[in-house]
Amino acid sequence: MTDATPSSPDEAAPIEPTVDETLATETPEAPAVDEAAEIVEAPADEAPAAEEAPADEAPAVEEAPSDEAPVADAHAPAPTPRPVPTPGRIPMPKPPARRAPVAPAASVATASAAPTEPFGRVEDDGTVSVREGAEWRVVGQYPDGTPAEALAYFERKYADLVSEVTLLETRHRSGGAPASDLRATSKAVRERVVGAAAVGDLAGLEARLNALDATLSEASAEEAQAQREAVDAAIAERTALVERVEAIAARDPKSIQWKQTSVEVSDLFDQWQAHQANGPRLPKSTGQQLWKRFRDARAALDKHRREFYAGLDEQHKSARDAKARLVERAEALASKGEEGIGAYRTLLDEWKNSGRAGKKADDALWERFKAAGDALYAARAGRELAEAEESKEKIEAKRALIVEAAAVSKEKDNAKARTMLTGIQRRWDEIGRIFPREAERGLDDDLRKIEQALKAREDAHWKSSNPETKARQNDMTSQLRDAIAGLEADLDKAKASKDKSAIAKATEALEARKSWLKALGG
Repeated sequence: MTDATPSSPDEAAPIEPTVDETLATETPEAPAVDEAAEIVEAPADEAPAAEEAPADEAPAVEEAPSDEAPVADAHAPAPTPRPVPTPGRIPMPKPPARRAPVAPAASVATASAAPTEPFGRVEDDGTVSVREGAEWRVVGQYPDGTPAEALAYFERKYADLVSEVTLLETRHRSGGAPASDLRATSKAVRERVVGAAAVGDLAGLEARLNALDATLSEASAEEAQAQREAVDAAIAERTALVERVEAIAARDPKSIQWKQTSVEVSDLFDQWQAHQANGPRLPKSTGQQLWKRFRDARAALDKHRREFYAGLDEQHKSARDAKARLVERAEALASKGEEGIGAYRTLLDEWKNSGRAGKKADDALWERFKAAGDALYAARAGRELAEAEESKEKIEAKRALIVEAAAVSKEKDNAKARTMLTGIQRRWDEIGRIFPREAERGLDDDLRKIEQALKAREDAHWKSSNPETKARQNDMTSQLRDAIAGLEADLDKAKASKDKSAIAKATEALEARKSWLKALGG
């Protein structure tokens, strides 16, 4: 078979005849390597198949490398050709349905006109052209197949482009990707659609891309605005974190509770890291400026914290040394026994004023200091226990004196009662003090009650036997008797005159004087 050689660069390149293989070539206008398809002959027992991968979505086209296609030698004898099976018609994929938001009306009109005005034609030499408006453009050559097979091959390439555009439209509607990324993908697809070596409504496909680009431009503007707002909000949030840590750093280091403050600053730093990892990316200058403020505030706090704990360590060391000396002095009092309790109390006051030496050191030193004091108080407790044992007989003796002193209150003669009580008190003092002190105070209170009762009797007797008191009492008694005699005479006269008012008045005055006289013992 002899192939025609095109005279212009826009036509298909010359094809050299080969044995047992069928080549399909395209014009030099095809920009992509994967679009210059070659038909590779299948083995005799298998049907030939041509596959292709336009872009990222369609299956890959298996192309035969040029060095694997044996070229017929002009001087070699022509071998006997083997029978080549005629490939069946490859089914055309139906283009996906177009949705209203991205499908322009022009593409629909073109699609409706497709049955009456085909988009492709095949020349006798296998050259395939696509209609673009009123003109035809050569897209390739399929010399060793039927016209239907040639059109089907290039229509499949068009269907692949339609699939790419449809996928873009679907991704935009579903909102699964940023509009800016889709615009970049749309630009790459447009480069494959313009001048594509394919047969189909390329103009309608380009119109769909135009509509999609317009929609993506609006979406990109909205995304950019949302991004700016998100960045502004992120700047405000990070600024708030910076201001909080700066406010903490501005406090007086002496008034800061460092344990709580360290937790608070650590929480702020965790928030900063989470915001940096999950939030929008800030402008470099703004982010660096905010981080510098945050870092400086943390550094200032860390410096103050180290200074605080260094000073605290110094205080602890001084207090630890002072308390160690107090412990040594307290332990030296052990030999004095109970007599060292007074000195130990003085050391205890010094301990309270010596400050803190740290929990562990304080606990260890206090255990030694307390043990020294316990030894002193144990000595006193032993003495008191011995005294309480010795005081049992004394307690019984004083209780017997209390029973004997009960007879004092029964004695009518105050002088004898006083003599009895004086003897009991003398023996009470000879018994001496008893322990415990609570028992001694109870017995002393019982004896004191008896003494106070006798004193009250003596005071009353003195008042009644005082000569001056008696003289005054006798004088008043005589005056009352005279007054009573006069009132009785006045009463007799009132009765004689039958003056009721005078009788009542004289009677009342007489009764009052008689009651006074009776009170004086007259």
